[in-house]
Amino acid sequence: MSRRPIGIGFSASVLALLCIGLAGCRNPSGVDSAMLSEQEMAGLQRIVPLSLEPMPADESDAVIPALDAAPPAEQLQLTLEECRATALRNNLDLRVELITPTLANEAVREAEARFEPSLFGNASYVRTETPTSTALDSSQSKYVAADVGINIPLRTGGRITLDLPVSRSETNNAFATLNPSYTSDFAVSMSQPLLRDGGVRANMHAIRIARYQSQIVQARTRLEVMYVIAAVDRAYWRLRAARRALQLRKNEYDLAVAQFQKAQRMVSAGVLPEVEVIRAQAGVAERVEGVIIADNELRDRERELKRVLNKRGLGVRSPTAVVPGTEPLAVQYRLDPDRLTEAALKNRMEMLELELQIAQDASTIDFNRTQALPVLALDYTYNVNGLGAAMHDSFDLLLDRRFDDHRVGLQFVLPLGNRAAKSRLRQAMFTKSQRLATRESRRLEIQAEVAGALDQLEANWQRILASRHSAALAKRNLEAEERQFALGLRTSTDVLDTQTRLADAELAEIRAEVEYQIAKVDLAFATGTLLGEAAVEWAPLVPDTD
Repeated sequence: MSRRPIGIGFSASVLALLCIGLAGCRNPSGVDSAMLSEQEMAGLQRIVPLSLEPMPADESDAVIPALDAAPPAEQLQLTLEECRATALRNNLDLRVELITPTLANEAVREAEARFEPSLFGNASYVRTETPTSTALDSSQSKYVAADVGINIPLRTGGRITLDLPVSRSETNNAFATLNPSYTSDFAVSMSQPLLRDGGVRANMHAIRIARYQSQIVQARTRLEVMYVIAAVDRAYWRLRAARRALQLRKNEYDLAVAQFQKAQRMVSAGVLPEVEVIRAQAGVAERVEGVIIADNELRDRERELKRVLNKRGLGVRSPTAVVPGTEPLAVQYRLDPDRLTEAALKNRMEMLELELQIAQDASTIDFNRTQALPVLALDYTYNVNGLGAAMHDSFDLLLDRRFDDHRVGLQFVLPLGNRAAKSRLRQAMFTKSQRLATRESRRLEIQAEVAGALDQLEANWQRILASRHSAALAKRNLEAEERQFALGLRTSTDVLDTQTRLADAELAEIRAEVEYQIAKVDLAFATGTLLGEAAVEWAPLVPDTD
């Protein structure tokens, strides 16, 4: 016996062991390099304080700061439609959600690829040297075989296989008639389950589930689009209210300054005592705080809208001031609660999602019902044989179809008890019953949401009427107080208090108008629609895989 094959095999084994060892030494500790180090882990257990540097005291600061000391910021006027379009293009949360339908569509394609045919092939070479005790047996032989075919899965659950194996055999047996000999066969086989896993509906279950899931994702994405647009609308109107509130507080400050100047003139003329100047000056100082609070509120509302828009060059830290260019439409509407409730039940994506989930449950029940059946499968194979001293002789005999085989088989398996399959079937039935109850509960919730939105809309309209009337009376009262002050019958405090009541009434009117617009947004969202004349169309986002 030759030692060379043993040496080659031993060397190959040693080389393989060395490769495995080197691969293990690449990271001997087995720890992922992305993990935190011990020093970084220790840093997680330490919280550092915030260091703030105090500003130096400036004795030249005035008691009443100048409100117009800062230079005016650059302004950008945007309409509500422009804000909606910008948010749909740039909103980061929405861009994340728009990729989800693309993923769901790929999952559908993956499920549909289950029935794609596949091409297979293999080849082998066998050489044997066997000691024999008789010349009737072969001690040496060579065998070369190749096989190519196609596998076709059927939507009925069966499978068709077309196979063409060929081989060449050579031996030192003196009694071999054909040496070398060539064989070529052609086989067609089919396997079809009759009970479990049988039928088109059972085998299309995975594809149906993927399609239902894709439609559910589409519904959720549409709901997210509506969330973003509703958020834009609310942020837009709140920004407009904050800007008007700041202007109102500045007007109140200007009125207080005018009252202060009027008190100075009347004190200089000897009409009023000097205490009126102090009272008027205190009123001016009080109005400064209101302006500062309103200005900070405006900055918060601007950042809120900028974050939703995510417009290039208009970040949350940009100094550009956003000026709303769309005026609110304060009009009372004639509303039909029954029609709006019916529209909500039809348009709300939550109801559509539940309907699709119930359809999923029905498909799962049918599938699990077939899985609870016994296994009964029919197999059939048709084979044509070819043999010859040369390959072309073998194929000639194959084409003549003189030697063919038929085989029919039947397989039957009956699980004893079959508790797992029955349990899965009951779980699917219970899930569907739970989903049906959830649908009824969601229906009541939507009806309550629509009713609440209608009541809120009507209440905000009444607030607009009441605040308008209150503002008109407060303005008349201020005019009367100013006339009384000019006659020396009222003090500066009385006038300033009346100015404050007028500002509060006007601010209540602004808030009522904005809350009325937001109530319309909430009503549209509750009915699954949007405000405005133009519809909104969206499409899934396909990321660049390069």
